[in-house]
Amino acid sequence: MTVTTSKVIVMNKMNRREFLKFAGAVAAPIALGGCGQGLEKLSDRRGRAAPNFVIALCDDLGYGDLACYGHPHIKTPSLDRFAKEGVKLTDCYAAAPVCSPSRAGMLTGRTPHRCGIYDWIPHSASRNETCRTYDFPERRWIAHSWKQMHLRQQEITVAELLKQAGYTTCHVGKWHCNSYFNSPQQPQPDAHGFDYWFSTQNNAHPSHKNPVNFVRNGREAGRIEGYSSEIIVDEAMDWLDNHWDRVGPFCIFVWFHSPHEPVATEKRFMDMYSGKKEAVYYGNVTQTDHAFGRLMDKLDDMKLRDSTFVMFTSDNGPETLNRYRGAERSYGSPGPLRGMKLHMYEGGIRVPGIIRWPGRVKPGSVCNEPVSGTDILPTLCSMAGVKVPTDRPIDGASVLPIFQGKTVVRKVPLYWRYDGALSRPFTVAMRDGNWKILADGEMTKFELYNIRFDIGETHNLASRHPNLLKKMKEKLIVLHAEIDAEGPKWRQQIF
Repeated sequence: MTVTTSKVIVMNKMNRREFLKFAGAVAAPIALGGCGQGLEKLSDRRGRAAPNFVIALCDDLGYGDLACYGHPHIKTPSLDRFAKEGVKLTDCYAAAPVCSPSRAGMLTGRTPHRCGIYDWIPHSASRNETCRTYDFPERRWIAHSWKQMHLRQQEITVAELLKQAGYTTCHVGKWHCNSYFNSPQQPQPDAHGFDYWFSTQNNAHPSHKNPVNFVRNGREAGRIEGYSSEIIVDEAMDWLDNHWDRVGPFCIFVWFHSPHEPVATEKRFMDMYSGKKEAVYYGNVTQTDHAFGRLMDKLDDMKLRDSTFVMFTSDNGPETLNRYRGAERSYGSPGPLRGMKLHMYEGGIRVPGIIRWPGRVKPGSVCNEPVSGTDILPTLCSMAGVKVPTDRPIDGASVLPIFQGKTVVRKVPLYWRYDGALSRPFTVAMRDGNWKILADGEMTKFELYNIRFDIGETHNLASRHPNLLKKMKEKLIVLHAEIDAEGPKWRQQIF
């Protein structure tokens, strides 16, 4: 369906039958026991070795793009099986509706605006010069030097914290946390705690097929035959075989390029969708599913399943078809959600999320407690017995309570900001409990939704709940001003 309201188009093309299939796919397992309800109490883990971590992140994978999240056509057998082995999150969120900020939030546990990652980061060789943010206290626009934007050295990442605690760390895939990639002008993955890195600045170039832009520990890898998802998993498996010392625990971030443009897919996966105009995209998701399955098989072969916490998610919602030149293969789906990538509505920020942690997570369970990319740092630190930094605001929270059927305790409500949002005038959002408020950058326009009962954000309840709106506005304005003040100014000029 396509709904137009307040000049915002809902990019959801599911028909009623497909929506009902989606709803059944998400809700059916809830009757089997909710969030897992703690097969093993966390206190029982005393004396046990720290767990290994695998964090798999897709790029532009929509909330409705997996079979286990209700897609009527895309085949994802590996992830379907993975969901049956773990917990499926119905309310999983990226830290931002766009790539670089989302990744910064995951690494630091901080809303990305605090870190100064305001938008996607162009390569230093590109022609992009500035991006703009709205200075809320001063009521003015600031143009930032886009290429100077990067994850600064003073930020503390989860990889750094785990490394200090004896973990061996690795990053494979898309980095996208700096502009001057593989250059001393800005910090690289190793400066942010990764012992080993096999990464690209942004997308695989010239496409997912035979990429030429991977860098391995500071050395260009040259042209590599194959497709990026398989290449990334090959490197991850090689790292497990030949670079992990097998003495202490490991943490590996596996950040796929797929299904971001420019999409290229191996023929055998496209053939699964022969005759469909979406074959390249659908096949790309299936190929990534296949690559992820190979990595899970590797953990089994090495007898690491029971000692490894694995999370699979996405960096933001799906790209809009033909939004820019070259996006003609972007057939991603937000499922029943409103909006797409770059939107502050749910379709831009709510993403698939599946966690497997044998013995602690009930297989085949479903959890509707909100979980965010910013929760990665405090959660992994809690599991590893590492203290979370106290010298700066940490917006995420440990989500370990969900594995015992409890609520996550948050000091800071879930918050998103993207001044370039396609959902303008709404560029800021905050979720507190079941309620979500959207606002413009000047904090003069608002919408209010009960997100638990209105997943598609079709009923703006601002006028029906004036007292609640007032309370949430006040909380949002204070939080927004605080975050705005902390973000660095990669300043060029003021408007």
